[in-house]
Amino acid sequence: MRGFTTARYLRTYLLLGLLHIQCGARVLTEVPSGPLYRVVGHPLRVPCNVSGFRDAEREKGFQVLMQVPEKAMDINVVSARDQNFAWGKFSGRVDSKEITLAMLAPNSALFTIGELMASDEGEYECAVENDETAYDGTYSAKIKVKVIDDTLTVSSPDPASLSLDEGDPLTLTCQASSNTVQHTHLSVTWYLRVDGGEEPPRPIVSLDRDLTPSAGPRFRERHGAGGVRLDKVGEATYQLTIARVEPSDQGRVYCQAREWIQDPDRSWYPITQKDSEETTALTVKAKDQVGTEQGSLAVRLSVRPEALQEGQELALTCSVEGLAARQSFSVAWLRDGSELARFGPTGVLHVGAEHGDRHAGGQLLATKTGPREHLLVLRPVRVQDQGGYACRAWPQDRNEDESFTRGQYRDSPTQVVSVSATASELSVQTGGESVAVTEGGRLQLTCRVTGFRGRLSVTWEHKSASASRQVVGLSQEGVVVEPGPDFAQRHVRARRPAADAFTLELEEVRPSDAGTYGCTVSEWAVKPTGDVELSHSQEKTCTVNVGLLENTLTLTLKGRDTVATLGADVELWCHVKAPRIPMTLTWTLRRDGSPPDKLLELSPDGAITWRGGRQRRYQLRVERFDETVLVHNLRITGATPSEAGLYQCEASVFLEKRHKKMHPSNELAVMVTRPESKLSLDAQSISGLLDADVVVTCSVTETTPGDPSYAVTWREEGDNRTLLVSSRDGVVTPGAQATTPGEEQRISMQQRAGPSFELTIRRARVGDSGRYSCVVVEWLQDPNNDWFDLPPVRGTVTVQISEPVFDMQVDHEPRDLRVTEGDDVDLHCSLTKRGSGPGVAFSLTWFYTGPLPGEENVTLAELSREGLLTRPPWGGGPGRRLTLSRPDRSDFRLSLHSAQPGDGGHYWCRVEQHRLGQGGRWQQVAVDTSGRTRLTVGDPEGGLSVGGGGGEVNVTVAASRDFTVPCDILAQSSPASAFNVTWFWRREADGETRPLFTAHPDGTLQDVSGRGDRLRFRRPRPALFSLTVSGAVPEDGGRYHCQVEEWLLSPSRRRVGGVQRSQELRVNIQGNMHAASDSSSSAILPGVLTGLIVLLLVVVGVLVLKIRQGPTTGAKKKTSLWTEGVFLKEKPPKHMVDED
Repeated sequence: MRGFTTARYLRTYLLLGLLHIQCGARVLTEVPSGPLYRVVGHPLRVPCNVSGFRDAEREKGFQVLMQVPEKAMDINVVSARDQNFAWGKFSGRVDSKEITLAMLAPNSALFTIGELMASDEGEYECAVENDETAYDGTYSAKIKVKVIDDTLTVSSPDPASLSLDEGDPLTLTCQASSNTVQHTHLSVTWYLRVDGGEEPPRPIVSLDRDLTPSAGPRFRERHGAGGVRLDKVGEATYQLTIARVEPSDQGRVYCQAREWIQDPDRSWYPITQKDSEETTALTVKAKDQVGTEQGSLAVRLSVRPEALQEGQELALTCSVEGLAARQSFSVAWLRDGSELARFGPTGVLHVGAEHGDRHAGGQLLATKTGPREHLLVLRPVRVQDQGGYACRAWPQDRNEDESFTRGQYRDSPTQVVSVSATASELSVQTGGESVAVTEGGRLQLTCRVTGFRGRLSVTWEHKSASASRQVVGLSQEGVVVEPGPDFAQRHVRARRPAADAFTLELEEVRPSDAGTYGCTVSEWAVKPTGDVELSHSQEKTCTVNVGLLENTLTLTLKGRDTVATLGADVELWCHVKAPRIPMTLTWTLRRDGSPPDKLLELSPDGAITWRGGRQRRYQLRVERFDETVLVHNLRITGATPSEAGLYQCEASVFLEKRHKKMHPSNELAVMVTRPESKLSLDAQSISGLLDADVVVTCSVTETTPGDPSYAVTWREEGDNRTLLVSSRDGVVTPGAQATTPGEEQRISMQQRAGPSFELTIRRARVGDSGRYSCVVVEWLQDPNNDWFDLPPVRGTVTVQISEPVFDMQVDHEPRDLRVTEGDDVDLHCSLTKRGSGPGVAFSLTWFYTGPLPGEENVTLAELSREGLLTRPPWGGGPGRRLTLSRPDRSDFRLSLHSAQPGDGGHYWCRVEQHRLGQGGRWQQVAVDTSGRTRLTVGDPEGGLSVGGGGGEVNVTVAASRDFTVPCDILAQSSPASAFNVTWFWRREADGETRPLFTAHPDGTLQDVSGRGDRLRFRRPRPALFSLTVSGAVPEDGGRYHCQVEEWLLSPSRRRVGGVQRSQELRVNIQGNMHAASDSSSSAILPGVLTGLIVLLLVVVGVLVLKIRQGPTTGAKKKTSLWTEGVFLKEKPPKHMVDED
């Protein structure tokens, strides 16, 4: 519902903010002091400021709410942030911008209602949203707004138009009054609106609320010289006087009145203003337009009405005719020949001394209503004002010294005015014949007065059978009469809230104040001498009954959720039905029959006194439901067993300077229960093997909210023994029925994530079979951080321990395995059955026998159950080329690296299974031998391939040029192969093939052609050889090819793996022999020098290498299966090398 707001409850529920206020709160929200009196139909503006927020530059969220006492709620008016904040009553006016809440600064806002309605009266609250994490101060402030009627009236009795000559005087009258009951002031301003102009009205002269005159800018000089004046000539009459009008004064003249009220902060505020509905159109003729004709003087008097009653208004209009246009004159009003008032030739009014008081009091008014017309008004008339009235006028001639010479006067015909007295109609009424009030409350009596015409005074008396006692009074001037002696020290006052009402207010009524009260109202009349005399008096009485407070003040305690789960909130309401009197309310709590403890005490000034530091769990909020019911709301936040018990609220009042204790409320029980456990366990039965470790798991599948801790107890149900106990802190202790220390070491427990709880039984025995249970207790913390436990939950599991089965079996399948010399071989010893059971280990032995029948079995390797590897000495065996591994639990692998022909034969394994017995000793439980694997090691297949084999390529080379014969090895049998490369040449003439050059595997180069330094050998990469012939001559023509021998290396021997030749290269030599010879001679010389240097370096390198290797002859080692000797033939040293 939009009428309710969370801001109010956020504010009231955090009552600790009230405690902060008492101790120097940080945040302070302020609005002007109230009440503010504003007029219906006029604007209301209320600033709201906040200070103390840590972030002073951030714009705050202001809200305005209005309290509705009859509904005991607040309704939303407008928000600076939320456009949909307003309740339906205000939403339309907020949408139309008639009601706004404008931000003036980050910490200041202005609440405005454009046009007040009577329904807008009430108490408004400016609240600030708290965006911080804590509350520290006041986040709202309240102000009362009173909407009063607009009683301001402004009128002007002057004629609608006036025509004056330049220099003539002007006098205009403005009637402005207000019937507002509150104390207000009026300010009046006369304006001139120039006809046909668009400029704003010009202020002529004004009287502010303190009757200080000031003139507008265009009239300031004339006002300072006394030519323009504004005088208050009566209670509600303001007279404008312009001594000499000017042509610029022409236009429409009107007056404006503004009503001011003084707010509680002592500042003045304009609550309403009005313009006179009647305006005077002023025409001013310039001097050259004024006529100079002089006529005969004629004076007329107009009286209305001629017969009237006392208190009415008498108007006497005097008209003068027959004077020249510029002729000055004087006019006077006479009653029975006695002058009442007179206007002189300069327009100045003179009133006789005996009528001065009436003129000052606004009862005698005179004004000029036209160039030759003057008006005298008497109001209210008295009986003494009847008689014969006449008007007298006479011309006045201005002398050179500015004085005047009086001419012959002329009187108007006399007219008789009759004034009859009226009987008093004064009537006094009270609100009723009897009034009931409660002891300690406030007594308020009101007298209503009608039919009065004069001033009024009132006297209040307390009447009894023996005597009457004066209470208080109010004089005719509105001054409070000193209270009577019996009430001098009491809170009593008399007020006049309206013109027709008088009120008596008496605070803290006592039983002795009961009785009859009289209200005597007196009407006072003003005599012609100005003295005041009592005219009429009337009295009305009223009976006051005072009820004893203990018979009317009741306390009722109610609650919600009084049976609460631990940590929940509980609300208690103490309804106090009593008059508005100062009261101290105390909350008490009684536990288990002990005397009540005081929780808190709320003083009449709003101060809270907490007992025993309990404010952490309690919050207090106070709300007024109506004029007689006050609700104290006590909220228990996060209830614990400490807050359980019988609650009661007690009240005491301070009457006649002493505390008076009232009857307490009923007791209300608050019970705090522990939450219901939601704990659920999952414990499943398991099977284990003898001597194996068994883990029993108890898992939590559902837990009670609140981040619990757990205490766990493991029990053996068969023997009814407690095995292990774990506290909520995780401390594990053995159970009281634990057996021998050795057995304690076999059992342990731990908690894992989930959570789950594990019981571990090491080296299980058959006797460990049975039913086990885990008893889990949840521990939670209450809001006071005290631990409490919930009922235990049990999970049961069955454990079955069985004997292990030892049926290990090794793969018996025989196998044939053929590999190539140099390959790596893996031999497997696989378990087809491992057998079940804990504490099991294996030992392994590998055997070998030669390929021929009858050869001796040789042990290759032994692996103990502890994992130690032993290689028995065996001359001629594989030795370090054997490795043993276990890629998985069922496979023992023997790896033979770089197989040799002598490795051929039969391989097998024997596996023994061992089990750790109860005494800690190992015993063999199974043994098995695998099938044999026959290994055959063969020669590698030839894989040599030389590029271009079998084809022919023709090349034509110019004489003296170089040509190259490449030898590209495309494939080889082994990455470790070595090559012997020989180039051949066949002449076309004889067809004989001759070797040219050989590159041996050991790096030796041999030239067998005799071409010497014209041959260059290169090996750009391991598989590419090339031979270049330099300085070609015709005899070099023919067919060239290369032949490659592949040498395979093994630990036992070296052999030729294959021979291949390349395609033939047919070379044709063209060109002049002599030219070629010359060019060759010049080209050969540097080549020969380079070749000699390179040859010398190669020879030195070969000699150094041979010296380091030592002699190559001597006793040759005995050839065995596992090693070999390699010898290279020596080649002639003559060669030429070209290294790339």
